[in-house]
Amino acid sequence: MGVLPVDGDEGMGVSGAVSGTHPGDPFDIKTSAVAIIDAEGLIAYWSRGAQDLLGYPAGDVVRRPARLLWSGRDPTTVVSRLRRIDRAGDAVIAVRHRAGHTVRLAVRVCPLLAAGGSRDWLVLACDAADRRRHEWYEAVAQGLLEQSPIGVAALDTQLRYRWVNRALTGVEGHPVDAAGGTSSVVTRHARQTLVSGQSQVTVEHAPPRRGTSGRRGPARSRLRSFFPLRDSTGRTLGICYAALDVTAQDPSRERLVLLNAASEHIGTTLDLHRTVQELAEIVVPRVADFVAVDLLDVVRTEQGPPAASARGPAVLRRAAHLSVQKDRPQVIAEVGEAIHYPGGSPQQLCLATGKASRRAVGPSTPALADDPLRWTRINRFGVHTHLVVPLRARGITMGVVTLLRWRNPEAFTEDDQLLVEDVVARAAVCVDNARRFAREHQAALALQTSLLPSALPRNSAVEVAYRYLPADADAGVGGDWFDVIPLSGARVALVVGDVVGHGLHAAASMGRLRAAVQTLADLDLPPDELLAHVDDLVLRLSDEAEAATEGPVAVGATCVYAVYDPIAGTMLVARAGHPSPAIAHLTEPVEFPDIPAGPPFGLGGLPFESAEIPVEEGGVVALYTDGLIEASDRDVDVGMERLCFTLAHPDRPLEELCDTMVRTLLPDRPRDDVAFLIARTHVMSGDRVASWDVPVDPSAVHVVRNEVSRRLSLWGFDEAAFTTELIVSELVTNAIRHARGPIGLRLIHDRTLICEVSDGGNTSPHLRRARSTDEGGRGLFLVAQLAQRWGTRYTSSGKTIWTEQPLPGHVSRQPPHALLVP
Repeated sequence: MGVLPVDGDEGMGVSGAVSGTHPGDPFDIKTSAVAIIDAEGLIAYWSRGAQDLLGYPAGDVVRRPARLLWSGRDPTTVVSRLRRIDRAGDAVIAVRHRAGHTVRLAVRVCPLLAAGGSRDWLVLACDAADRRRHEWYEAVAQGLLEQSPIGVAALDTQLRYRWVNRALTGVEGHPVDAAGGTSSVVTRHARQTLVSGQSQVTVEHAPPRRGTSGRRGPARSRLRSFFPLRDSTGRTLGICYAALDVTAQDPSRERLVLLNAASEHIGTTLDLHRTVQELAEIVVPRVADFVAVDLLDVVRTEQGPPAASARGPAVLRRAAHLSVQKDRPQVIAEVGEAIHYPGGSPQQLCLATGKASRRAVGPSTPALADDPLRWTRINRFGVHTHLVVPLRARGITMGVVTLLRWRNPEAFTEDDQLLVEDVVARAAVCVDNARRFAREHQAALALQTSLLPSALPRNSAVEVAYRYLPADADAGVGGDWFDVIPLSGARVALVVGDVVGHGLHAAASMGRLRAAVQTLADLDLPPDELLAHVDDLVLRLSDEAEAATEGPVAVGATCVYAVYDPIAGTMLVARAGHPSPAIAHLTEPVEFPDIPAGPPFGLGGLPFESAEIPVEEGGVVALYTDGLIEASDRDVDVGMERLCFTLAHPDRPLEELCDTMVRTLLPDRPRDDVAFLIARTHVMSGDRVASWDVPVDPSAVHVVRNEVSRRLSLWGFDEAAFTTELIVSELVTNAIRHARGPIGLRLIHDRTLICEVSDGGNTSPHLRRARSTDEGGRGLFLVAQLAQRWGTRYTSSGKTIWTEQPLPGHVSRQPPHALLVP
């Protein structure tokens, strides 16, 4: 809308062509020349940009007539026309530079109303060539966005559409959902671009669209380009993506597009069923109108690799199927259903030979000639050709893929067969990977299940609850472990350990250490001595690992081992490089007792120490691995504070406490294995324990037998009196004869009836079978037959021989009198 006189224009040569860089707005007030001309035609304001453009400093032109700068026309005509301007306008004028040459300027004039009704003019000016380049840039951008077939959209940083041109709807269909969101494919690539800040280009095969006649058109391919949008400061505003329909008639290009789609779409997970479904989604409707994927039964059940060839009809099961229409042919079996292809059928031949079969479908087709009903069903849908391809990878045939055509009037060609064989071969590798992963996953889970306790033993000393969360959630295995081990004298051992690393190697090492701890615990070793023996084992395992050609180069672990005595109300604890247990009291704050910190397993040469902790009735003891308290951004102090918070109410149910600990302390996917065990302690009342000091005198045996009989009568265990008296007689007699004092006897009424005889000796009794001519030597054998369990534990003052009997009402292995028959 030029309203000022224009002195002509000329085109741009190659040197003046618009470059790929945005030229910027030439009338930007920050960079252009700015002047204000008053009602008298005098220059009232002259910017630094004007001085740079024309060379005149402000002192030379301010308060001087503007007409003095014009060149080529009568200045008075220019000024008179300027005074008649009542709205903004653009023009190109010629102006004299201070150096004497003429400069062509593009100007934008806007009238300003001053006080008193006078009129001034705001003038913005730039080089006419810069304005022309900007106009070309704007024209190209407008044509690209509004007239070209390239679909363009702008997304914000939340991946919501902010601008979409019309062409995008033609390429993508309806890309914008009701909430302004994007499709999953666009979202995935846009997010990758947003995170990386790098542009990317993708090719995607789109399903054919249904036309107005109801028939589907040809398969289509899209080329998408994603790149970040940034402001002048470099801040990312969002993502722009362009989409172009690159559907071509060139079969080789279509083949590459399909193979590219197969590479991206098939095998996105290691789930067997999802993988075969992805294969079906690739070939329908791009290649076929229907596809069925049938796997050998041993593949689906993950029992191991199938045979390389099959003799006779093989057992197949439907793994996936897909059709172009909702009303699928009735020949389709349900997923998981057994498929029985007759002998001589293309599927059976394909399994036997490992080669594809491509045939026209008719009443004389093998396997249809003898099955009129099957032929009728297939013919009803107009199926005219089928293609059967073996699903084969690494020399193993795992199943067959059957493709049918009826909507596509063209029969399968040799090129189609080669294309499908290539796609199926790629999918077969993914299927085999999924099959192998499933089998290994099942083996790993079986290993982990066998290594960890399937159910914790019931114990009157403690109530327990636990959680086990491996870092490798997919494999389900890790190196942490926990255990609850019943000990003699109604005591119980609580164990939590952590093997360095994750996965199967850590799980295998964990299993060996757990077995070692259980074996040593059965010997009733003190906690510090037990950890020393485990440390020796870890040193040997490390030497074996370093000498092995495969597997981890070293074995390292930490452990905390606690023995709780419900009669004394104390807990004896030792730890090897492991966090100290947390004790939640009923009336006091949660504490972390000062347990001597022994070295982690595998260092060797350093001692372990135990500490005794008093424990109250109803208190909660928490043993845990470091993954629990280090999950909070690796800040141990924060983790311990949160642990105290979760244990602040120990009177709550233990399962509820476990859930609170997981919810408060752990993220959705912990970076380290996590195992913890919490136990509510119970103190045994004094009326369930009876003890006597026994003089070192054979006559004392009769006395203690009578005392035991009276105690059992008070407990209501008269039925157990005879057996218990025999056990007490034999153990006390052995202590008097073969050991030294002091001698003590203790009866404990727990889930079993426990009898303990202590003496000052340190020799261990041995069970032996006496000969018929021996006068003695049958006592310990008799004890072993009468007791449910028996054993020996050593203390700092001697040893204790203990026995356990089932309480009256439980069936013993044989009546006591049967053992007394000569």
